Amino acid sequence: MLTPLEGPAVRWRKSTRSKDANTCVEVTCNVTAGVGLRDSTDPHGPKLLLDRAAFGALLGTIRSGGHDL
Repeated sequence: MLTPLEGPAVRWRKSTRSKDANTCVEVTCNVTAGVGLRDSTDPHGPKLLLDRAAFGALLGTIRSGGHDL
């Protein structure tokens, strides 16, 4: 059985800001359960599914520098 993050209807994309880098996070927003995230270097590896509110909170923290090293 396929998970909400698998199958032909799921379209993954990288940020256009990533240019040609292959070390990016990819997202899919066309799942009814929320927003999917995966490592672009391991497309068959683990995936994370966040509800839309949690994804919005994550983006807010990233934009404010909360995850900068």
